[in-house]
Amino acid sequence: MKKPLTLADVQKFENMEFLAKQLVEGFITGLHQSPYHGFSVEFSEHRLYNSGESTRHIDWKVFARTDKLFVKRYEEETNLRCHVLLDVSPSMYYPTENNGKITFSALCTAALATLLRRQRDAVGIVTFTDKIELQTPVRSTASHLHTLLLLLQKQLQEKPVAKDTNVAEVIHQIAQQIPKRSLVVIFSDMLGRHDNTEAIFSALQHLKHQNHEVLIFHVMDRKTEEEFDFAERPYIFVDVESGQELKLQPSQVREQYKAAVEGFKQDLVLKCGQYKIDFVPVDISEPFDKVLYSYLTKRAKVR
Repeated sequence: MKKPLTLADVQKFENMEFLAKQLVEGFITGLHQSPYHGFSVEFSEHRLYNSGESTRHIDWKVFARTDKLFVKRYEEETNLRCHVLLDVSPSMYYPTENNGKITFSALCTAALATLLRRQRDAVGIVTFTDKIELQTPVRSTASHLHTLLLLLQKQLQEKPVAKDTNVAEVIHQIAQQIPKRSLVVIFSDMLGRHDNTEAIFSALQHLKHQNHEVLIFHVMDRKTEEEFDFAERPYIFVDVESGQELKLQPSQVREQYKAAVEGFKQDLVLKCGQYKIDFVPVDISEPFDKVLYSYLTKRAKVR
């Protein structure tokens, strides 16, 4: 790729499969040219045949070319099972002019699913608001990946439904449902009336107790949601989940707002550190590669 993908590209092309493939291929090319070359980015759909096992799945076409016995790899032989939890509550459709956070998160999810498939790992997606909206199986087949990417494309075409976020409740449900040790990746802004750091981390502790690894991408529009960088004029600020309106000038609340947001974020960082959970703040104006680098780092730890 000649230039990094942007949110505008996602909306322009409306082809999640193409964009995810472009993003992953560009990322891998950059990885080979960077100090991160130690990561495993060699993908194989075969493994060497072990003497004595069934010859049923030997790939004879490969044998004809290489004179070596290789066995086709199937879902049960995957290295990793990954559940991606994607927050689709109304606050994730902010900024409304480009549906920035959900667009960013959906493409990152698509790229992760594509990367997992190329590494012969299994992946499933859960979308949620105040409850689980959709949950797919966890598989590693090409047809499953195609289904996931279509699902993500469809999600970007949906209008936000007036629902709150309940990250903690959803995580508790997922922790009860996952039977095998897995990697759980969460894309969320963690903004919801039901959520506070204690409730969220009680749920995350539930996942850790079940021996799962957890990677959180805290998705924000840093300029406005963290820095409260608005021109100095009257605004009507609307809570996208409750509909509550507040008329004021940014300077009236900027410092108090920034302090509250920073305090909440620091609580998340502190608790994640205590529970050995990877917490990655991501700004939707940043390159998508940061998410993929963070995933590879986590995957290396899991293995």
